[in-house]
Amino acid sequence: MEGGGRLSLDFWKFWGGQTISNLGSSFTGFAMPLLVFKLTHSALNLGATTAAYFVPYLLFGLVIGAWVDRVDRKRLMIAADLGRGVAIASVPLVAYAGILSVWWIYAATFISACLTIAFDSSEFAAIPSLVPSDNLVAANGRIMASYQTAQIAGPLLAGLLVAVVRIEDILFVDAASFVVSAASLMSVSRGFNPAEAPERKHIRHDIAEGLRYVLGHPVLRNISLMMALFNLVGSTTFAQLVLFGKEQLHASDARVGFLFAAGSAGVALLGLAAGPIRKRLRFSVAALGGLMTSSLMLVALSTTRIYWLGAVLWAGVSGFGLFFNINTQSLRQAIVPSHMMGRVWSIAGVLAWSAIPVGALLGGAIIKATGNVAVVFAGIGIIEALIAAFFWAFTALGRAEQYIPAPQSEIQTGPNPAEAAELA
Repeated sequence: MEGGGRLSLDFWKFWGGQTISNLGSSFTGFAMPLLVFKLTHSALNLGATTAAYFVPYLLFGLVIGAWVDRVDRKRLMIAADLGRGVAIASVPLVAYAGILSVWWIYAATFISACLTIAFDSSEFAAIPSLVPSDNLVAANGRIMASYQTAQIAGPLLAGLLVAVVRIEDILFVDAASFVVSAASLMSVSRGFNPAEAPERKHIRHDIAEGLRYVLGHPVLRNISLMMALFNLVGSTTFAQLVLFGKEQLHASDARVGFLFAAGSAGVALLGLAAGPIRKRLRFSVAALGGLMTSSLMLVALSTTRIYWLGAVLWAGVSGFGLFFNINTQSLRQAIVPSHMMGRVWSIAGVLAWSAIPVGALLGGAIIKATGNVAVVFAGIGIIEALIAAFFWAFTALGRAEQYIPAPQSEIQTGPNPAEAAELA
């Protein structure tokens, strides 16, 4: 943010392209699991689809993250956008040929995820190049809110479109949105790399350096560990939302779309509130308290069969869950040096998300064995609340503000200890 809170033209170009891309991705987020459900009617296959998206983080995340810090990040993001467009468009094209199988969906999801790792690692570094550090929480909150507002419209429109077109055809919207995103990035004049490139070393050295940095930092290490546990337990809720909507809430295809939209609405509202809330509350109270609230609302969701009440509760579960992500992303961006952001983001992702494939498959297997998706959701909520409470009470996340470096201007002028303690 520049000039008394005004955003630069480059920021608006970036924001507009990514918001449109997120609108397209919300179509895929609704259509892909519904397509898998209609092809297989299997909780295990729904879990496998989620696993196919996150396995690349485990296999390639470290290498891609280090590579991102060595190349032109903006050009990489443009190439990744175009590649993702091709991968997503292949699903309806293969369906027209009459040979679509769940395995093709797994493959398209896998390829798209590999490209997304590169894109997201670069995007993590792009935001601080467009926004001053003292406005990162507010900027990330507004970006998340605008993205999720697009995701409210996406499932709603997709739910209406599915009545007149094939589910597969909805994916063309996402493919086209990636092209728009690439064009918007081409129009941004600023680069997303640091002005002074660090000394080039072997990529294995860069990976090792990033690992030492993340694992040696009390806040970054505990965020990754907590999210690994959280994702191991909680990945099932997103993977099985279609199944929960169908079996517990007796939702039609259109109402499943509305359920996705409700989750996005919750994220948008909490995203807009992230900046003001964070200025009034400590990280632990705002972020970890929000995570515990999300967990308890999931328990409440598991007990209802009333569709509209379920939609409201799912909005809360999603909103407070992503509110935590907004705060942790801003915290990382405030802590990590610019030249290491790509690899640190991917390392954090590998550590936190490597549990998702295992959790999604395990959750699908448990639901298949028990035949009761609601009971599984309730158990997940209880375990998640206990995890958040533990990290709040017994790790550095309960005092995360102490680890945020002071802005360079304040280091030079020498703030007094009371002022330094207030930095957040």
